[in-house]
Amino acid sequence: MPGPNYSELNDAYNLDYLEGQYAVWLQNPNAVEERLRYLYHGATFFGSGEVAFGRNGHAGGYQPAPLSALPVDTRVQVAAVRLITAYRDLGHLVARTNPLADAAPELPRALTLDRFGLTDADLGVGVDASMLFGLNGRLPLRDVLAALQETYCGTVGVEYMHLQDFAPRHWLATRMEPTRNRRELPVEQRRRVLLWLRRAERFENYLQTKFLGKKRFGLEGGDALIPMMDALIDHAPAVGVKEFVIGMAHRGRLNVLTNILRKPVEELFAEFKDPFRADAEENDGDVKYHLGYSSNITTSSGANVHLTLTPNPSHLEAVNPLVQGRTRAKQRAHADADRAAGVPLTIHGDAAMAGQGVVFETLSMANLQGYRTGGTVHIVVNNQIGFTTPPRDARSTQYCTDIAKFVQAPIFHVNGEDPEACARVAELAIEFRQEFKADVVIDLLCYRKMGHNEQDDASVTQPVMARKIAAKYFRPESSTVTVSTFIQAHADALIAAGVTTAAQVQADDDAYRAEMDQAFSAVETDPHKVPMSAFAARWRGMTTDYSHAPVPTGVSYENLRKVGEQLVAVPAGFQFHPKLQDKDAKGKYPGGDSPFKRAEDIRTRGTVDWGTAEALAFGSLLLEGHPIRLSGQDSRRATFSQRHAYYYDYDTGAPFCPLAHLPDGAAFDVFDSFLSEAAVLGFEYGYSLDDPNALVLWEAQYGDFVNGAQVILDQFITSAESKWNRSCGLVLLLPHGLEGNGPEHSSARLERFLQCCAEDNIQVGHFTTPAQYFHALRRQLKRNFRKPLILMTPKGTLRTVTSPLSDLIDGRFHEVFDDTTVNPAEVNRLLLCTGKVYHDLAAARAAGQVSIPDGKKATVKPLPDAGRTAIIRLEQLYPWPADQLKAVLSRYPNAARYWVQEEAENNGAWQFVDRRLQRLGFGAEYIGRDEGSSPACGSESQHKHEQATVVFAAFTHDGYRPVV
Repeated sequence: MPGPNYSELNDAYNLDYLEGQYAVWLQNPNAVEERLRYLYHGATFFGSGEVAFGRNGHAGGYQPAPLSALPVDTRVQVAAVRLITAYRDLGHLVARTNPLADAAPELPRALTLDRFGLTDADLGVGVDASMLFGLNGRLPLRDVLAALQETYCGTVGVEYMHLQDFAPRHWLATRMEPTRNRRELPVEQRRRVLLWLRRAERFENYLQTKFLGKKRFGLEGGDALIPMMDALIDHAPAVGVKEFVIGMAHRGRLNVLTNILRKPVEELFAEFKDPFRADAEENDGDVKYHLGYSSNITTSSGANVHLTLTPNPSHLEAVNPLVQGRTRAKQRAHADADRAAGVPLTIHGDAAMAGQGVVFETLSMANLQGYRTGGTVHIVVNNQIGFTTPPRDARSTQYCTDIAKFVQAPIFHVNGEDPEACARVAELAIEFRQEFKADVVIDLLCYRKMGHNEQDDASVTQPVMARKIAAKYFRPESSTVTVSTFIQAHADALIAAGVTTAAQVQADDDAYRAEMDQAFSAVETDPHKVPMSAFAARWRGMTTDYSHAPVPTGVSYENLRKVGEQLVAVPAGFQFHPKLQDKDAKGKYPGGDSPFKRAEDIRTRGTVDWGTAEALAFGSLLLEGHPIRLSGQDSRRATFSQRHAYYYDYDTGAPFCPLAHLPDGAAFDVFDSFLSEAAVLGFEYGYSLDDPNALVLWEAQYGDFVNGAQVILDQFITSAESKWNRSCGLVLLLPHGLEGNGPEHSSARLERFLQCCAEDNIQVGHFTTPAQYFHALRRQLKRNFRKPLILMTPKGTLRTVTSPLSDLIDGRFHEVFDDTTVNPAEVNRLLLCTGKVYHDLAAARAAGQVSIPDGKKATVKPLPDAGRTAIIRLEQLYPWPADQLKAVLSRYPNAARYWVQEEAENNGAWQFVDRRLQRLGFGAEYIGRDEGSSPACGSESQHKHEQATVVFAAFTHDGYRPVV
């Protein structure tokens, strides 16, 4: 039922209702309620022919009279409706949100009285004030206008009329308009805001005096971030929040770590002291303003909130998708099905918010089934400048936050020198997020006292801005640092209002100073480097130490059979695609990917291809209680149509995932991702950080697509363990191999991953059999450590290469495969390789010849000595299996050694393995393509010629030189 403040005109938010009534009004204006007639008359004719509701034109020949012809009361009433809508929509343009502004913003033409056909004389005319929430009865128009300006043009500017849904617009209006966006805070909360505001400033001042010149990316000028975050977190339990996963950049990070996450200040001071540490080789660490932290905070109500600040690199916004993935993993772990208890909180810089593509990509996840987290609270610490770049050169939009409009997020612009407004907006933001499970943005308009860092002079490029900022600080007597005038003025105002006393403010300052002094003295007495945190919670018992020791990964036939049967367990009446159906009348399967064929191969203990081995690895892990999450572009079917994790009913299109219904199996999630690499890989990496018990995989549509996620690879996946002691078991599936498909879809740039290999940070594999893939996936979860697994997965051999089912039952993963088909004493030529080229070499050896195509002809060249050639497969390139490889190579003392690859000489694994083989004392010559700036040629016929030439040279070449 409508409340006491209800008015039909408040349904200006309800487009369905308004458009329905508008259609009636077009046919017969007298058929709708009188005030709606005024509304449609006024909204249709703005004086410039603009139409606000429904269709252009008018049915039935109805032509309303011009506004000037209406009675004064009616004309002003119509104008009042339009004025309210205009201020709700555009009032933020006049809001006093910029603390560096020389004067209040000029009133835009869209909000001037004459724009609505009004004059100053009309301000005294009475109108129905109930159109604005919080007002009732008939009041002079000037009172309505004053209420609008107080609500939408104060130190908070709001953008929310772009929201297409009526409900959130109505919800926001009912909370902002009755209080004029200036809800009175309780006395205790006002004191709390002041306390954290001053602590934020005192913290930066202390660091400035004790560590003069050290980089800290201080928060001075944006001090209100601390009371804002405190208000957000303190209010969160009241609306059901139990945990925040936070991502933020440098600016103010140290302040947030100590004052919000309560990181012991002794640890921070020790990081500033940075004494030499003899055991530094154990990990490289990172600068203090990149580090993460987690803690439990007790709010003023006595509730507990867990906070996790995710470590991040200098590529600031790259942490955003990680925050989403970590939140999603935590929501699953805590059975947070409605996504209310765990909330992502990301803190951006203004230039990065507008400029970094990963911001858009991460926002694009907001409403997607596989990635939604129930809405993110975004705070932009808007210093109104990049490193040295002003807003006019940093973006093409009015605000740095305009990008968030496409996900229907309301945006609050708030003046950083009104800390109580910051606190109110923070509370409203978390309430909105919880009510609508949607993103919400707070644009904290502020500035930075220093340059980009404490060693940077901002006045070199922004002298006018620097002078304005300098004027906002003064130096008290006997002080070595300056103090913010606005913070002091805020304290003075609260003292004058009786909210607090000067003595209490001083006592709080003294207590905080004493706390800092005590911590500083402790570090001075015993300077130490705080060790990285050990594994805890779900990671307890894990280690970062890699082991080459084999682990049992075989699976009983009974479990494999159970998984095989599940592959064809579909709902009654389900219609398979013709290529996936059971045997036809002649007893043949219509397609090699038929789940019925796969089930029969398992049932008869036959052979399995790559896709079947993968399904068996997934199913067996599910039966053992390990959840699985796989995402990527087209991952449900797989790029080469080999996976079929989902079937689609051929008649209805309804999807069905058989392994998701495996009896007694853990959760199995496979998602076709949106067309992003950086954000999706970042999300999956973040997810893997918080669930070591799950197998988390990301698949590139083609291996080269991983190039779009290079930041996630370089700054997180390959280095996080060394920098932040963060492990993960994420698997990257990268289709790779030169097969005549042109340069882009040939190479996943194996060489780039190998260049990043050090300190056992990642695993890089290029497997030759489905069984190897099966055991590698299972091995990921069967050891007491987690390392990312980078896999060069096949394309052309997905179906042509198989493994006997017995290899999945009794076998294990092999880092190196010896050649069991030859007598080592008779071998005079040893070929070392990795991946697909092995099968080309093995086929040529078996045939005793190579056919080299040349245009329309082919030259058949015999391999008379092929029988004395051994082929060694290096299945795992890193961590380098030195002992296993040395043992194998030692068996061939009389053989000349060659490394064979299909990639160009400067690509692939050659430059990685060359020096490692030499260190083992088993150097090898190179056989393969010449150096190339492109990964592969674009001609299929040229490719076939080159590939055959490489294979022939592998058996005949006797010196180091590229063969093509």
